[in-house]
Amino acid sequence: MWCDLLQVKNLCKYFPIRGGVFQGTKGFVKAVDGVSFSIEKGHTMGLVGESGCGKTTVGRTLLRLHEATSGEVIYNGRNILDLSKSKMRSLRPELQIVFQDPYSSLNPRVPVGEIIGEGVRQHKIVPRSEYRKHILDTMEACGLQKHHIDRYPHEFSGGQRQRICIARALALKPQIVIADEPVSALDVSIQAQIINLLKDLQRDRGLTYLFISHDLSVVEHISDKVGVMYLGNLVEMAPKTEIFKNPMHPYTKALFSAVPVPDPEVRMNRVILQGDIPSPANPPKGCKFHTRCPVAMDICKTQIPEYKDYGDGHFVACHLCEMECGKK
Repeated sequence: MWCDLLQVKNLCKYFPIRGGVFQGTKGFVKAVDGVSFSIEKGHTMGLVGESGCGKTTVGRTLLRLHEATSGEVIYNGRNILDLSKSKMRSLRPELQIVFQDPYSSLNPRVPVGEIIGEGVRQHKIVPRSEYRKHILDTMEACGLQKHHIDRYPHEFSGGQRQRICIARALALKPQIVIADEPVSALDVSIQAQIINLLKDLQRDRGLTYLFISHDLSVVEHISDKVGVMYLGNLVEMAPKTEIFKNPMHPYTKALFSAVPVPDPEVRMNRVILQGDIPSPANPPKGCKFHTRCPVAMDICKTQIPEYKDYGDGHFVACHLCEMECGKK
């Protein structure tokens, strides 16, 4: 039986908009607006959506790199949003992140061994006598050579730098790793190597991933469950096989229709969304997607759809789904 290692309940993160002579708060950017999901231990949840939908903010807020406006993040039975700074600091090794850009997330003035080992030393992950061996073993697990320990980031390729970033997170012996678009800056062949590395590490060490990406083909390959975000909200979430076989929300259908199929005989029914994503500082009333939805109804313009389970853990927030399921 699967056990939830992480539960996110109604998470919100609003950024204040300041202006005027005294820089008062004029409004809020609702980057994350009531997001709920759970991740089972040793499994991967993929989080997808267009740029600006709030995916990265979710990941950073979970780790308290941004302080949440409201909600709960339950890890191993504790709400980490209520922890003091000292208790959160002691917990940080268990909750790690791999950033999107391997070029800017590494200090160019520090050798690789020090980059990987800084957190190990600060949190006393291993005894001092085992420090160097732990760093070398972690590097080897991530596909790096032992002689790389004294080299600097500029001496490595993009794929190797991302391996360094993964090793930095792995060296702290985490339980959860948030991978924030870890392969988007890499060539396709290197992407496959990094994804396979992440899967191997998960199998060998029982890691739990929140995998944030806009590349649906990558998400399909690595995820056990997929959540689709739009303008700060989850609009659909389901096990991977179910959501790719039966996408229900119009936004999800539009996203999936853009995924290329490696078969020239297959005719793609591409769904083209009109217009741009509305501002999260002034989102539309009712369903936030109704301004771009090809099947929007009058009710969508005034009432927020209920986010509910339509069977087998397939959650959707859509008035049309509710009406169609009600007719069955």
